[in-house]
Amino acid sequence: MSLRKQLVGLLRFCNKYYTSVQHSLIRTTTGMNCRSCWRSSGNASNLEQSRPQRGRLMLLLWIILSSSLCLIVDGQMKISPEIVQQWAESFGKEIAALSSRYSGAKLLQKKYKDIEGVVKIEEVDGEELVKKFAEEMEEMLGRKMESVKRLAEAAEDADLYHEYNETLEFDYFNSMLINTVDEDGNPLPLGGEFPLEENEHFNKLPVNTQQSNIQVPTNVYNKDPDIVNGVYMSEALNDVFIDNFQKDPTLTWQYFGSSTGFFRLYPGIQWTPDENGVVTFDCRNRNWYIQAATSPKDVIIVVDVSGSMKGLRLTIAKHTINTILDTLGENDFVNVIAYSDYVRYVEPCFKGTLVQADLDNREHFKLLIEELHVKGEGKVKKAMKESFKILNEAAAMGQGSLCNQAIMLITDGAMEDFQDVFEQFNWPERRVRVFTYLIGREMTFAENVKWIACNNKGYYTHVSTLADIQENVMEYLHVLSRPMVISHDHDIIWTEASMDSVLFNTQAQSLLLMTSVAMPVFSKKKETLSHGSLLGVVGTDVALRELMRLAPRYKLGVHGYAFLITNNGYILSHPDLRPLYKEGKKLKPKPNYNSVDLAEVEWEDREEILRTAMVKGETGTLTLDVRTSVDKGRRVMFLKNDYFYTVLSETPFSLGVVLTRGYGQYIFTGNVSVEEGLHDLLAPDLTIASEWTYCETDIDPAHRKLSQMQAVVRYLTGKEPDLECKSGKNVYQSDVQLLQQTLFDAVVTAPMEAYWTALMLNTTGIDEGVETVFLGTRSGLLRFQRYAGIEKRVAKSFLTSTDRENMFTLDHFPVWYRRAAESPAGQFLYYVPRQESRDMFRSYEADYSTTLNPEEVEQQEKKGRKQRPAEEEGSIVISTTTVTVTVGKKTAIAGAFLPTASPLPESNA
Repeated sequence: MSLRKQLVGLLRFCNKYYTSVQHSLIRTTTGMNCRSCWRSSGNASNLEQSRPQRGRLMLLLWIILSSSLCLIVDGQMKISPEIVQQWAESFGKEIAALSSRYSGAKLLQKKYKDIEGVVKIEEVDGEELVKKFAEEMEEMLGRKMESVKRLAEAAEDADLYHEYNETLEFDYFNSMLINTVDEDGNPLPLGGEFPLEENEHFNKLPVNTQQSNIQVPTNVYNKDPDIVNGVYMSEALNDVFIDNFQKDPTLTWQYFGSSTGFFRLYPGIQWTPDENGVVTFDCRNRNWYIQAATSPKDVIIVVDVSGSMKGLRLTIAKHTINTILDTLGENDFVNVIAYSDYVRYVEPCFKGTLVQADLDNREHFKLLIEELHVKGEGKVKKAMKESFKILNEAAAMGQGSLCNQAIMLITDGAMEDFQDVFEQFNWPERRVRVFTYLIGREMTFAENVKWIACNNKGYYTHVSTLADIQENVMEYLHVLSRPMVISHDHDIIWTEASMDSVLFNTQAQSLLLMTSVAMPVFSKKKETLSHGSLLGVVGTDVALRELMRLAPRYKLGVHGYAFLITNNGYILSHPDLRPLYKEGKKLKPKPNYNSVDLAEVEWEDREEILRTAMVKGETGTLTLDVRTSVDKGRRVMFLKNDYFYTVLSETPFSLGVVLTRGYGQYIFTGNVSVEEGLHDLLAPDLTIASEWTYCETDIDPAHRKLSQMQAVVRYLTGKEPDLECKSGKNVYQSDVQLLQQTLFDAVVTAPMEAYWTALMLNTTGIDEGVETVFLGTRSGLLRFQRYAGIEKRVAKSFLTSTDRENMFTLDHFPVWYRRAAESPAGQFLYYVPRQESRDMFRSYEADYSTTLNPEEVEQQEKKGRKQRPAEEEGSIVISTTTVTVTVGKKTAIAGAFLPTASPLPESNA
């Protein structure tokens, strides 16, 4: 937006002494050739002529603007700088007076000055803070791990006492077929009536909290004896699911993924197939299953691209490689080699090494594999030697996973003699397992290919069609899991951040960023102990949004924040993580959303001191001078940040807490009686941060529909004494300090309601263009007064639920609060926000972070098309300032004002 347009908008603040200044200006500008300027500013001129009593400073600034345009036209100065300076000073004083008058900032500053004797200011101890947050997170995650352990024990016991029955018939609830009927109105087999009810805890999805149900992929026969026996056996998990949920009401989805392919999910849901009626979801492909079922591994994929691999064989080979890649995760390492007459790396940059099998690298390999072409004669011996060299060097140098190592050979036949290669590189230890995949219907070389696998502790499989790929590839996981199964190593694993857009088809649920905790389930039957049998994997999901609630925003200060990373350096949660992109009307996960490195967001850590320490699981502190942005990257602030970090026990995660020097160093606390605080909390102009936890409403199902304000009021009035709104011995403690501070702020700021109301009732009226005044405090309390009705307001979406930039959220304080905090207390800062900063979807990268409320995403999906586009709203000028509390030599921010939201008129200039 041009400066001219912004300044024209500011004119609407000024409304005095038009006539006398007009005469003065006529004398000053005699002889100036400004016709073109007056015409170009015709909109403003007409506006003034239609209101002859408009303010002096409006005309003063208008003349400044017109004069500047004349200077461009005539190329010479017609007004002295002294006069321009006088006009600017006059205008500055006038707009400052307007801001001061309508905000009432001086009154509130006096109120806080009066109570300085009864408040306490403390310096925030970052080391103590990160320790406390970590303990609370460990406690929460510990409850999830205990739930998973109970599931694993129950599943193993159920299998131990179950006798396999080849002819067993059992009508289970198939989540695809429930509540559906055939043409005659009869329930479908494996269907039947399965009650579903919307549940607030599960993002309003229709669920059955009394029972789990079964999902079976389309490519798996749902009445196969292995499936039926497994489902029947796992019925014992229903009671454990329910008991877990009663013991820990914050649990979300619990599940058992069977090695045979079925997926038991609690609570039960209606599964929706894709547009072709197909369910491609296979629990055995999920990261939580793969990581729990196997140990970390180094994998070299060797593919035959000789002339005999043309046509369908090459297509099957490519799909086999992609399926293998899909079974790898962050803790695995991989490379892909193609061979014919010679050996070549699919990615030459990765020659002779292993790369982490993160999402970026896996997708990169997939793109390169599509470009493979067949030619020449297949000579696998050289490729096998190259593969063994890579794996041996990695082991010798302490690189890679330092665990399992495997070679995946994909070919349509092997004619060479390989024994000397294995004798040189792999025998007698057979440390590297070799898995072979014979491609195509031709069986001439089957014995050779099988011999390679069997003599190197691997597994041989024949893949003749595309339909065979999925089941055959999964077999290698069972082989790699045997050492764990035999030794019964029930290692608990945690996954990186994920969004399950395959499992859940609603925006709210599929865009919820989660981590999963999982554990393998083994057979304890005597006949399986010698060779081991993996029954499947049990697990549950943890919403990262809920985990980050344990690091309350108000304790971190205006610019402070908390973040989580994995032991690979990837971000789990960070205010600057932008995991979505916009496609049409919908938001979708970015391809690499869960492999964003800490160094990419905390880029001032150039020597990666912070990253290295956190990846190693160390505890410590670090100070950095940083540049941070507000208003969606359009404004930069220079801060000195103190970083405090520590590891979360029994997890691969590390927690970081960032505190900013200055006002962020201190926090003040006050106390009032419940009766006094409640009276002022009920004022109609007051709200509290809806995303913060003043009261824990997710424990009792009866409380889940309550907003935070409703919960606080019902608790304080005694209507809901069982609400967790106070500190105590219960593990689900809310923060008593936050609630006390909110009541205190409500009392101290209460006079503002009367002050603003008096201005509204004043006979002189409100200056045109002044729309809204409001204030916010560190406790998330927000008071506001609308000086203009909705029909007259230009900024209609300002301070609504979609205006996240200007509200207190789980991620950040409002923009106006952050900007005010970096300006001298008592001085007003003026800025013009961009229109799209008030449109959630306009700048999706700046608005969607790891903790965005999924319900708001759903609302936007449903209502987005009906909402007024941001460009139809006018621009506004925002003036903001802070009020402070000082005790001794310590000063803390008590709150921030945004006293005016004034429209800028439209202009063609």
